[in-house]
Amino acid sequence: MTGRFGTRDTFAVEVGEILSPNLRVVDLWAAGKKLTTHDNVAYVPSLCHSMQTAAAEVRQRAIRPRPSRERSPEEIFRQFEADETDFRERYWFLQWSEIVDNVSCYAYLDDHLVIVFAFRRADHPFPEDVGKVFVARIPPDEFAATLEQATDLLGDERVG
Repeated sequence: MTGRFGTRDTFAVEVGEILSPNLRVVDLWAAGKKLTTHDNVAYVPSLCHSMQTAAAEVRQRAIRPRPSRERSPEEIFRQFEADETDFRERYWFLQWSEIVDNVSCYAYLDDHLVIVFAFRRADHPFPEDVGKVFVARIPPDEFAATLEQATDLLGDERVG
């Protein structure tokens, strides 16, 4: 079975065809942008673990708060990218395997979960998007539910 969980405009997980017992086509979307543009074949056990961990952290509000009220999400992203200490690592998000290795992504909580990201590969299929900062805002419980629904499907259909 395939399925879409969430909405592409905020955050979505689209589960596609089964390629083997542990490999599956999975597309991730945020702020209307497809994040899995270079590789959408996921190793299911690893992806499920990462998604379950992220869902639990977000549901428990274990994501750090917005680091600066004075700065826009785009400015915050640029601050993270310029940082050479472990400060930015506290905000890393969607570090979920090779399917998203073309994206620099951070998240923080304000009233919503705010996901800020940029495509970093020069060979991105939409060159006008490279280096541009995108922002997705989603209620934390909605984000967690999206991941939980997707992992339920991925876990239920795994063979072996």
